[in-house]
Amino acid sequence: MNKIWLAAIGVVLLVGVVFLAGCGSNGISGTLELKGNMYGQQDGIWVSGTGKVYAIPDIAQITLGVEAQAATVAEAQAKATSAMNDVVAALKASGVEDKDIQTQYYSIYEVTKWDDYKNESVVTAYRVTNTIAVTVRDVESTGAVIDAVVVAGGDYTRINGINFTVEDPNIYYAQAREKAVTYAKTKAEQMASLAGVELGKVSYITESNYMPSSNYYNGRVEAAAPAIDTTSISAGQLEITTTVTMAYSIAD
Repeated sequence: MNKIWLAAIGVVLLVGVVFLAGCGSNGISGTLELKGNMYGQQDGIWVSGTGKVYAIPDIAQITLGVEAQAATVAEAQAKATSAMNDVVAALKASGVEDKDIQTQYYSIYEVTKWDDYKNESVVTAYRVTNTIAVTVRDVESTGAVIDAVVVAGGDYTRINGINFTVEDPNIYYAQAREKAVTYAKTKAEQMASLAGVELGKVSYITESNYMPSSNYYNGRVEAAAPAIDTTSISAGQLEITTTVTMAYSIAD
């Protein structure tokens, strides 16, 4: 009498294992079917391509502000407020609009030192810091804007950094994407040819973008004097990169 046993075993990454065995006069016979991939790899041909373009910055983003210190909070705040009002007025006179001036940081804190006689920390002054982010849409005027701020804020002026970017990077991403897809497609065609298979349709595609900032300066202006020459600012260029990952099926 023949007996038929049917067992289905599910194991991670081994999907649908069916074992069919029969016992009879002809001995044991059966089939083994594996679906999926033991190592988690995907079917088809997977490739990646990177496209790179360069752009001239059309926006300068400056982080600047004022810092004042005095014996009392009220005095320090009054000095900082007056200096910041002068700085903002200078920015507007330089063509910077209200929408392009944004407060980033404001603090009032104690300045202390250690008193060995009292064996404790004592307050010696109060410091007020007011920092704003400024967008300059005329990159060529960046140096003149900085000079105007330094003159207006005097010794209270602080310049924390400058970053250059482009207002609308989409056109550059489109160009970089075209290069990336073209390169990935060419790579897939070559791989298929070398492997002796026929390239099928695209079954998967994704991308990632990257546009590094162009930093010019990161520091502080501790003192200010009327500028004789305009501060020289070089925006340079930005490298905009797009990387695509594509999967092609292998045609039967």
